[in-house]
Amino acid sequence: MNRLFTLVAAFALALGAAAQTQSFETPEFVAAVVNMAPPTFPNFEVSIAKTGAKQGKLSTAAIQKAIDRVSEKGGGTVIVPAGAWLSGRLMLKSNVNLHLEEGAVLEFTGDVKDYLPLVDSRYEGADVKSLGAMIYANGAENIAVTGKGHLKAPSRECEITGKMDTGLSVTAEKSIESGAAREATLEKIYMPTFIGPVNCKGVLIEDVTLDQSIFWNIAPVYCENIIIRGVTVNSHGHPRTDGIDIDSSVNALIENTTLDCGDDCFTLKSGRGEEAVELGRPTQNVVIRNCRVKRGVGGITVGTETAGFIRNIYAENVVMENPRMPLYFKTRRPRGGGAENVWIRNVKVGTANGPAIQMDMLGSPSWMGQLAERLPAQPVGKVTPRFSDIHVDNLEVGECRILVQAKGLPEMPVENMTVTNVKSKNKNIKLQDVGTIEITFAD
Repeated sequence: MNRLFTLVAAFALALGAAAQTQSFETPEFVAAVVNMAPPTFPNFEVSIAKTGAKQGKLSTAAIQKAIDRVSEKGGGTVIVPAGAWLSGRLMLKSNVNLHLEEGAVLEFTGDVKDYLPLVDSRYEGADVKSLGAMIYANGAENIAVTGKGHLKAPSRECEITGKMDTGLSVTAEKSIESGAAREATLEKIYMPTFIGPVNCKGVLIEDVTLDQSIFWNIAPVYCENIIIRGVTVNSHGHPRTDGIDIDSSVNALIENTTLDCGDDCFTLKSGRGEEAVELGRPTQNVVIRNCRVKRGVGGITVGTETAGFIRNIYAENVVMENPRMPLYFKTRRPRGGGAENVWIRNVKVGTANGPAIQMDMLGSPSWMGQLAERLPAQPVGKVTPRFSDIHVDNLEVGECRILVQAKGLPEMPVENMTVTNVKSKNKNIKLQDVGTIEITFAD
């Protein structure tokens, strides 16, 4: 089922095309996402300084008191004034905007006790009880983190990172699904994200800067109607620090945002394995526009957690300076689900240390064992992922190691992928277990 002949024929035709190929039309869902109304808040404000927060001293209780007071009054804004503030986990409530004034630095501790009790969360695609997030919410509506201030993560030598779980193998995933490892322990930490709302509706994250995270930066899970705008993430050099992960969430707008990350940057996920397949919570209707990637592993990344399905993704006008793989599609045999209806246009890449477009459905033996081997082909079942209907238009690449590298599955090849109007001196392409792929060049 390698079906290389179709690919070679399509590519040969593409090499002979001198004129630009007609680009795709903007999908219908984009207008609805772009025109989503952001959360609004009553004209009521409480400063954390008025509820007992002291600069340079642990002030979790005082900051939480301000959040609770605003929520009890029907909503409004919690003001974090200019200065250096220290906190443990904060729990956002409905109708509350946590606003960091310019010059404010809200730093979080790295002590496990400051993130207890354990709360419902998701860790690398598995639903668990864990430390959650440094700014956490569950079941809230109309919430925001805004302002020109900075959020600062703890040192990477803190207690949390010293006890962190280093990632879920297939065996670990099965252990969680069986219930044996559903809850984190104080000796094996499922890492907290920086901002991590769960089951929330109406989420705004605007203008803030996130510095030196120890894990994923912004990771809404099971959320609806998300706007992330004008955000800056600085976590390059720190491993496992994804920029933005939209996870089993619907209707998300990400714009005018700059990511400099130690892992994937703009990332779409939807859970892993049988449990997430049966739950069936997709990530869909996501728009990424007018954004910048400085450094990272994947610039725009789909996966690897794809069980609930990822569909209706639209990205345009993204400048990438030096990502390893600008467009990165990845899943694994037992992950399930997959991705479809992905449109990406007007991406300009400076230098890519890896393939400009990387598609990998196998993974590595260190995490997947024998399932990472291409053969034998596996029976198609409910955890067999698929990638189809993926369209890239007007991709300009300065330098890259290889233009396109795609590895599908022999039992489930990649289908219906178009890469049109490409500008790249490097035209090296490697394809394995793919169906129909069209690649055309603008020059």
